[in-house]
Amino acid sequence: MSEDFEAVLDAVGPRLRELRRRSGATLTALSETTGIPVSTLSRLESGHRKPGLELLLPLAKAYRVPLDELVGAPASGDPRVYPRPTVHNGMTVIPLTRKPGGLQAFKQILPAGPNDLEPDPRSHEGYHWLYVLNGRLRLVLGDRDLVLNAGEVAEFDTHLPHWFGNADSQPVEYLSILGPQGERFHVRARYQPT
Repeated sequence: MSEDFEAVLDAVGPRLRELRRRSGATLTALSETTGIPVSTLSRLESGHRKPGLELLLPLAKAYRVPLDELVGAPASGDPRVYPRPTVHNGMTVIPLTRKPGGLQAFKQILPAGPNDLEPDPRSHEGYHWLYVLNGRLRLVLGDRDLVLNAGEVAEFDTHLPHWFGNADSQPVEYLSILGPQGERFHVRARYQPT
């Protein structure tokens, strides 16, 4: 075992003894609560017994502390994502996932601008799900020309030629999830003639 690992294990005993003393419990009372024999508890606190999950889990429950606190686990990394937006043809794309492969999520923002652009549908491998956050998104999908309002969802196989644009001159914000071919989502867009 590494020295760091040994140091973490060696610090568990004194931490357990301090928690018990602060709680005012005796070894006997703690044994009754956890089902761990008094001799085992004493050996844990003195460092003569290495702690395992079968011992630490009932102790964490008895002391009402997270397991991390019992073992003095180091703080985990910062869970916040710091996406780096990119701009493609005036559209801002903000990646929301960092894992390559599988599903990829993006927030996309089409700036305010003319809504009379000529659609240029493209197709590619994969599957696409999108959710409009703000504004009105024009979606050309095969031979359909749809307008999605805030709160509406669409999903489609990206082999079908598709194109996105502003439905009016206002900006549009939407979430996109792109998945490998065959990935299916739960909400489907329904064609509704206007």
